Amino acid sequence: MAVNLSVPGDEQILAIDGVQVFVGQAGIKKPEHDDLTLIVLNGINSIGAVFTQNRFCAAPVQIAKQHLATDAGVRALVINTGNANAGTGKQGLDDAQLICDKVAQQIGCSVSEVLPFSTGVILEPLPVDKIVAALPKVKVVHWPRAAAAIMTTDTVPKMASRTVYIDGHKVRFTGIAKGSGMIHPNMATMLGFVFTDAAIAQPLLQQMVAEVAATSFNAITVDGDTSTNDSFVVVATGKSQLGRIESVAGKDYLAVKTVLADLALELAQAIVRDGEGATKFITIDVRNALTEAEARQVGYAVARSPLVKTAFYASDPNLGRILCAIGYAGIADLDVAAIKVYLGEVLVAENGGRAASYTEEAGQQVMAQNEITVTIDLARAEARAKIYTCDLSREYVTINADYRS
Repeated sequence: MAVNLSVPGDEQILAIDGVQVFVGQAGIKKPEHDDLTLIVLNGINSIGAVFTQNRFCAAPVQIAKQHLATDAGVRALVINTGNANAGTGKQGLDDAQLICDKVAQQIGCSVSEVLPFSTGVILEPLPVDKIVAALPKVKVVHWPRAAAAIMTTDTVPKMASRTVYIDGHKVRFTGIAKGSGMIHPNMATMLGFVFTDAAIAQPLLQQMVAEVAATSFNAITVDGDTSTNDSFVVVATGKSQLGRIESVAGKDYLAVKTVLADLALELAQAIVRDGEGATKFITIDVRNALTEAEARQVGYAVARSPLVKTAFYASDPNLGRILCAIGYAGIADLDVAAIKVYLGEVLVAENGGRAASYTEEAGQQVMAQNEITVTIDLARAEARAKIYTCDLSREYVTINADYRS
C-alpha cells in the first residue's frame, strides 16, 4: 500500500491543448490489459528530455536520443509496459525503430519525429508484432487511463496537474509517471512525462528539465538500482496565450520553472511513496554541507543503505546505522565531532557520539511514524540537499522474487 498517497480524481487532471492521448492493449504480459500508450502532439512544440546514465541503456532510450539529435521536432511518444527492450542488442534497436516507423505511418509524420519508451522485464525480446498489431486499435482516452497504462509494479497511477496565471494568461501543466522499484535515478525516474501549453524555446526547456530533474527525479531512491530505461520528458505545446519564453532572465521563465519543479517533485515523491513494499516515506535533509553535491552524496549514502532502510521498516531506533552511512559516504575531511543528526525533532548525535539528551523512547516514537525526516547537519558551509526514500520491507523481496512469474 502506497504511503499517504492519494490518487487525484479524473476531473482534477487537465487536458493540455495540443496533446491527444491514446491507449491500447497489446497483450505483452497480460491479456486484455492496457499496456500501450500513444501520445500525439501538434506540429509546433518544444521538448526537453533527460535519460538514464546506465551504460546498458535500453534500445528505446538510444533511439529516442538519436531522433532528438535530428532536430526534426516531435510529433508522438509511444510507450509500452511489460517489456523494457533492454539488453536486446541490435534486434532491440531494430524493433524500437520499427515501432517508430509504424507510428509515423499511422499519424503522418517522419520516423525521427517519434520517440519510443519501454518499461518492464530486461533481457527479453520485445514482442514487436503484438505492439504493431495493437497500434491501429488504440483509442482516445483521458490522462488517468494513460497513467495506469504505463504502470508495472506500481500499485496506483501517478499523475498531477497545475493551473497558474502568468501575466494574466492561463497556463496548464499535466504530468504522469511510473516507477516503484529499480529506482535510484541518475537523471530522472523510470518514466516521467510532463506536458504544458506554455511556449518555451527548446534550449531553455532543455536547461529547465535538467535543473528540475536535479531536485525531483534525481533526488529519490527506492532500492539503489539505476534502471536501464529512465526517461524524463517535458513537452511545451505553445498553445497558451502567454508569450514565448526566450530568456532565463524573464520572470515568465522562473514562474514556469517553479510550477514545473513543484509538479515534478510531487510525481517523484509519489514514486517513493509507492516504492515496492514501502510502509514509510523518509526524507534525508542534509544541511550546511560544503557543496550541494556533497550534501547529495551524504544523503544518498544514508538513503540507500539496506541496514538503515530495514531499521526504519522495523521501527527500530538502531541509529548508529545512520552514523555509519554518513561515515562511509566518501567525504575525506569530514569532522564527525561537528556533525549533528536529528530524527524528526529529536537530537540523536553530536560531538562524535550519542547526544546526552537522547532517549530510546524518544527515538522509538519517531520511528513508529510512517513519515520521517532525518536531518544531518554537517557544519561545513551552507549548501543543502534533500533526498527522498522509503523503508525496505519483506514485501520488497516478495515482489521482486515473483516479478517474472
